[in-house]
Amino acid sequence: MMIVAKVMRECKEFLQNTAYFFAGEGNILSELLSSEREPEEIQFEEQLRPSRLSDFVGQSRVKEKLSIFIEAARVRDEALDHCLFYGPSGLGKTTLAHIIANELGVSCCSTSGPALEKPGDLAGILTSLSDGDVLFIDEVHRLPRAVEEYLYSAMEDFSLDIVLERGPGARSVRLSLPHFTLAAATTRAGLLTPPFRSRFGIAERLDYYPPEDIHRILVRSARILSVGLTEAAGAEIAGRSRGTPRIANRLLRRVRDFALVRSDGRITKTVAKDALSLFEIDEFGLDEMDKRILTTIIEKFSGGPVGLSTIAVSVGEDAGTIEEVYEPYLILVGFIARTPRGRVATPLAYKHLGKSPGSTMLFK
Repeated sequence: MMIVAKVMRECKEFLQNTAYFFAGEGNILSELLSSEREPEEIQFEEQLRPSRLSDFVGQSRVKEKLSIFIEAARVRDEALDHCLFYGPSGLGKTTLAHIIANELGVSCCSTSGPALEKPGDLAGILTSLSDGDVLFIDEVHRLPRAVEEYLYSAMEDFSLDIVLERGPGARSVRLSLPHFTLAAATTRAGLLTPPFRSRFGIAERLDYYPPEDIHRILVRSARILSVGLTEAAGAEIAGRSRGTPRIANRLLRRVRDFALVRSDGRITKTVAKDALSLFEIDEFGLDEMDKRILTTIIEKFSGGPVGLSTIAVSVGEDAGTIEEVYEPYLILVGFIARTPRGRVATPLAYKHLGKSPGSTMLFK
């Protein structure tokens, strides 16, 4: 018994010395779980974020399956299986993770892949959880490999192997963890290793929302923000929101400002169109960077094919940002096609920009 007590005391001292065992004001664990966004932006998103599945608009297939899994976990009084949500950014992956915790009546700790730089970072968070709690990791594809492998035993066996001391006197001690649920979100599911992905019992892809679902989200957000929004204005904003709730709410916020300054504060179709025109958001939801990408492919490279890195250099944007943020929607609406040789502008892109395929030449 004395040996066991000594080992457990050393484990506790190890975690305390790495400043991850207790979550107090100003310590490293608090920093890991905090958000880097501005307080105003955090307040805005939290204000509009639904807390229950019944309030979550869209993704009906995912919602129905999650409701079954959550109810079954409640009936059995067990932790929900680990969940992986993947798809383009802004579709509600973070929201669903918090909804799972609310529906189960447990706490939700949030962090991100880049914040977990070494296994000790993860160890402190895991040991602070309680039975049934949800640990949400955003951008999970950016987890360092050492941290990811550390998660394997935590996800499967709910245990951690801690190495005490170094050199010839080093020894490993296994610590038991509470039965928690890992909810992970990623925009790059293909970057997850097969062993890691196979440990998620629930894996769901979130797709872009149809305009009618975006319209319902805008109506709900306008009601929460106490903004007058006509049916036609909601449809106008929804059509330019790229099928993404985050963009829809952002546009609503900016149009609300425009209506307050240039009109009587009520958002009508005319006010919405004038505001979105001022913000350079066209009827397809394309902004200045979208048009620059299309124009570059058409005018500088005769419509393609052209490589992603070449496009990135030409428009002065990071290749990863183009691939993750801009390109998925341009492919969805049919303005860009991927080929084995590179990206190609489609006839729809030429028509939308008012150009003809024969009017452009390489490096014009």
